[in-house]
Amino acid sequence: MKFFKNGLLFLSGGIMATFIFISIAGKKEKHSVIINHPNGSLVVPKIPSDLNFAGEPAKLSDTEVRERFDRELLVNTFWHSNTILMLKRANKYFPITEPILEKNGVPDDFKFLCMIESGLTNAVSPANAAGFWQFLASTGKRYGLEVNSEIDERYDLVKSTEAACKYLKDNKEKLGNWTLAAAAYNMGENGVLRQLKSQGVDSYYDLYLNSETSRYLFRILAAKEIYTRQKEYGFVLAEESLYSSIPTRSIEIDSTIPNWPEFALSQGTNYKYLKSLNPWIQKRELNNKTKKTYSVLLPKSSKPVKEKPVLEEGDQDE
Repeated sequence: MKFFKNGLLFLSGGIMATFIFISIAGKKEKHSVIINHPNGSLVVPKIPSDLNFAGEPAKLSDTEVRERFDRELLVNTFWHSNTILMLKRANKYFPITEPILEKNGVPDDFKFLCMIESGLTNAVSPANAAGFWQFLASTGKRYGLEVNSEIDERYDLVKSTEAACKYLKDNKEKLGNWTLAAAAYNMGENGVLRQLKSQGVDSYYDLYLNSETSRYLFRILAAKEIYTRQKEYGFVLAEESLYSSIPTRSIEIDSTIPNWPEFALSQGTNYKYLKSLNPWIQKRELNNKTKKTYSVLLPKSSKPVKEKPVLEEGDQDE
């Protein structure tokens, strides 16, 4: 009897699911489709026969290397929410990073390093690395980024991508290839160099490394593989579901800004949009004693207003 009741429940559930599916399918709107949904049939991805990073072949003939790549491919193929977010955000941010990489002679594959570093967000790590490219304050300053209590250009995607290009090219010059340059982005160039010398090898794929760095390149390769062949891995995202940037206008600021929220309102927008478009702004005021010029992005639809707004003093942002 228990089996019979369970069978009836299963049958009624199946009929209801079919009805819902038909109802949805009958609509004209386009929907994103995740073929490898865990409640459906799972198709385990095959390891591609040809895999490279920045034109440098991965050592897939090595069984241990194949297993390490397979792990990251499986994790990211079936970690649906995270991978979908990466694909959605890529549509918004790759058009910004790609031309900067190309201009600086850095292979396009490094956009996937940025993806796995931060999830394409202005994240802050436990070690206080910040921004899309996860710069430590000291490294950011070394490569020309302003980092202080009022301004933190690690959160400026354009400037931090320029800095990342310089850092990666220095790594490549020191270590000899782009694969090791990428590994050094995680471990530090001196750390990678010491390991190469102490282990007597010249390839990332032959190095014994700490857990994080040993997975690092394979996470990048998995991100590249899934992004490049989204449909083959079961991710069919409707174009309208992808994230996109809003049109902007830029103005130059070379003076003190006593109150950024007031400034935003005077420009016909609000503080939320100002911070969203300029996350490098760290405080609600800018002293700018050196009269440095900053480019501030605003929504293109915004227009300056004649009447200057006056607001109460608010708490500093967290």
